[in-house]
Amino acid sequence: MNRAVTALPPTGPATQLHELSARELSEAYRQGALSPVEVTRAVLDHVSRWEPHLQATWLLRPDDAMAQARASEARWQAGTPLSPFDGVPGTIKENIATRGDPMPAGTAAVELIPATADAPPAARLKDAGMVLLAKTTMPDYGMLSSGLSSFHALARNPWDVSRTPGGSSAGAGAAAAAGYGPLHIGTDIGGSLRLPAGWCGIFTLKPSLGRIPIDPPYMGRAAGPMTRTVGDSAWMMRALAQPDTRDSMSLPAQDIAWDDFDQGPGKLRGLRIGLLLDAGCGLPVESEVLAAVQRAAALMESAGAQVEVMRPFMTQSMLDGMDHFWRMRSHIDLQALPAERRERVLPYIRAWADSAAGMGGADVFRAFSQFHATRVAAVKACSAFDYVISPTAPMPAFAAELPSPTNDPLHPLEHIGFTVPYNMSEQPAASINCGYTREGLPIGLQIAGQRFDDLGVLQVSRAFELIRDPARPWPVPPAA
Repeated sequence: MNRAVTALPPTGPATQLHELSARELSEAYRQGALSPVEVTRAVLDHVSRWEPHLQATWLLRPDDAMAQARASEARWQAGTPLSPFDGVPGTIKENIATRGDPMPAGTAAVELIPATADAPPAARLKDAGMVLLAKTTMPDYGMLSSGLSSFHALARNPWDVSRTPGGSSAGAGAAAAAGYGPLHIGTDIGGSLRLPAGWCGIFTLKPSLGRIPIDPPYMGRAAGPMTRTVGDSAWMMRALAQPDTRDSMSLPAQDIAWDDFDQGPGKLRGLRIGLLLDAGCGLPVESEVLAAVQRAAALMESAGAQVEVMRPFMTQSMLDGMDHFWRMRSHIDLQALPAERRERVLPYIRAWADSAAGMGGADVFRAFSQFHATRVAAVKACSAFDYVISPTAPMPAFAAELPSPTNDPLHPLEHIGFTVPYNMSEQPAASINCGYTREGLPIGLQIAGQRFDDLGVLQVSRAFELIRDPARPWPVPPAA
């Protein structure tokens, strides 16, 4: 099949296949206007032009992807697709197990042992027929907000390849922004979905804890969709938000009308929205970020929302406590490795983890108590509002070679003050593009909702997507 893309409403004659959303591809497959084979081939060609510059993927296997596409094409022709996005191309973050593939966790220190089963998010996407193009890269153990890794090549941001895509879902953020198919999934324990989404100009939803089961589960750890549009993330939630007993925190089955994500700008009318411009900890918000978020708040207010500036609820003690506990956890993990393998871990990560060596039991207890303190503070502060908006990060994307904005292993998390509280409070929180710096770097707006109100966060995000200032064209691969 090789029919013209112009058969696809609402796209124009210049539309390229890698630019189409999952919904557009699904409708084209249903009509017979496009086939998964030609779409997958076109996306792989696009990836081949971008990948030398971005280095966002691992286990990129074109032959496997084409075999999946041919199987999907046969199902569509027989009228038996596995789901609406059967045959739609996408990627899965490297630390989400896919059967038969090793998981380096971004570090050269890990033994490459093939996974025996698909983790829940991977299983759900495979069940739905997504064409898996590749796994996407991450930093060592997922403990950096950048694409710096001792195992993978350095991942870069398609908006400016001298900048980081963010992390730890580094490759996923870059892949989504660059058009490696419309569907991508990453993970988040303190901002690892939302930070790369903000810095790459895409959309993501960190769902309520347990809404998307994950294996292994951990306090605050969530998987979530990463897409160019709110609609494609809502579609992914249809497949991903299903219970799985492997996740001890998996939420029970619930009939959520994910297709009702688009309520239009009218969704904002009468909502009480908190505007958080100061995280209360970490680095100050840069002026261009502040202006973009204030502009977003003004647009919401013009649409009928009641916007009220909030006082910060996080403290530096909360952020430092979580940081110190994670250091001790990582220190114990690294000490359990043979010396030769431990030496392969990024020096920055080793220095960060080893700084906890002198912590005593009381220190660890006090550090751990800050997780609960953060949870209590976040829930209390948000209880007065329907939704809370804020910067996703206090700055735009920083230099790709840096492990963190401070480049200081003793102050590594000074940029997650807006994102990390919602991991601990288990609330859903999205990031959506709300503007650009003078240099053309995307700026992320975080939209957080009450616990379990994942659909509401999608609806508010969609409303903002409709009223925000026009988005800039997506970046294209550098000329050969």
